[in-house]
Amino acid sequence: MARAPLSPDAVVDLALRIVDEEGPDALTLSAVAGRAGVATPSLYKHVRNLAELRVLVTGRVLGELTEVASEAVLGRSGDEALRALMDGWRSYAARHPNRYSALIQAPRPETAEAGDRLIGIILAALRAYGLEGSAAIHAVRCLRAAMHGFAVLEAAGAFQLAEDLDESHALLAHMVVSGLQTLPRTARPGPAA
Repeated sequence: MARAPLSPDAVVDLALRIVDEEGPDALTLSAVAGRAGVATPSLYKHVRNLAELRVLVTGRVLGELTEVASEAVLGRSGDEALRALMDGWRSYAARHPNRYSALIQAPRPETAEAGDRLIGIILAALRAYGLEGSAAIHAVRCLRAAMHGFAVLEAAGAFQLAEDLDESHALLAHMVVSGLQTLPRTARPGPAA
């Protein structure tokens, strides 16, 4: 059987399989080359180095998260949209814990477009709360911190007490929604620098 031709997308597909099966630390160019049945130098036609491959993986995962977020909020608004967004985020991280942990969290120019689309969906979910300007940005940051923190801790098995995790997540969503309902709608100017 002939080997499928390589492309940047095919290399990312192979990288994601490695990440899914063995974790982000197992991702190396030689591991990808082995899966592709080629010598490592053959990959350089498609990716410059491992750092670029990790950025491409991040772009793909951000795209998947964006799709999940978009589907979660579609046709919903306000509290319902926010709870669905939080549930979708958690569900994605639970289904793909290694992909989720492979995300490069620091913004990169190469992933800016994918990151902007995801932030745009989060901002849209928050629109019903009437937040504008920096108040909306602060709310996005807090929401991302809550979603990401829960997802990372759950994936790491850090929640060891007997209480049900679904109940804990529902409480987190309730706390976020309740908190958003009490926020001032626009940013207040800060002290002069």
